Amino acid sequence: MVEAAVKKVDSQGRISIPIHWRTGWKSRKLMLIRREDRIELCPIESVPPSELFDSIEVSDDVDFVDPHSVKKALSESR
Repeated sequence: MVEAAVKKVDSQGRISIPIHWRTGWKSRKLMLIRREDRIELCPIESVPPSELFDSIEVSDDVDFVDPHSVKKALSESR
């Protein structure tokens, strides 16, 4: 379903997004995407740190005390 609303931009560049459009959003952060003469607003859902556990894999021979070794291992894993 597509809905449209006409809104004015205030002197500080703010607009008001209707509350029934915002219900269900889990965050107050938005990503703004500029496409030529249009702007898209996409809500960004935050990811809890626990979801990132074991999301990066590095080899077993990395010396985690040496930051250069860690940086090298992370760049090689890409």
